[in-house]
Amino acid sequence: QLQLLESGGGWVQPGGSLRPSCVASGFTLDYYAMGWFRQAPGKEREGVPSISSSSGRTYYADSVKGRFTISRDNAKNTVYLQMNNQTPEDTAVYYCAAGWGDGIYETSDPYDYWGQGTQVTVSS
Repeated sequence: QLQLLESGGGWVQPGGSLRPSCVASGFTLDYYAMGWFRQAPGKEREGVPSISSSSGRTYYADSVKGRFTISRDNAKNTVYLQMNNQTPEDTAVYYCAAGWGDGIYETSDPYDYWGQGTQVTVSS
């Protein structure tokens, strides 16, 4: 069974950091571009960062540029999202997604597999 499983969400105070991770099972991430999306209550799903499968290219939404970093460890079949200097506006359910190819995909359409999501709450 092909699955993506996120972990590492939780609660953090404004200005704090979290590092969710996403592990793939049933397939290898070597040939997949990876992305993190988030969805806050009452808002549309937003592509946050994405990373290509092998060339290392990345994309960041303006809302997280300079604060978030996406990385991957193909040997561990895992993708990470380092989130620093967080604000209450970062509160959302965060999803990882895998899409075939070496592109950087800003929208959800190219992604084939999705995780169940991990809640991130930023509040004092």
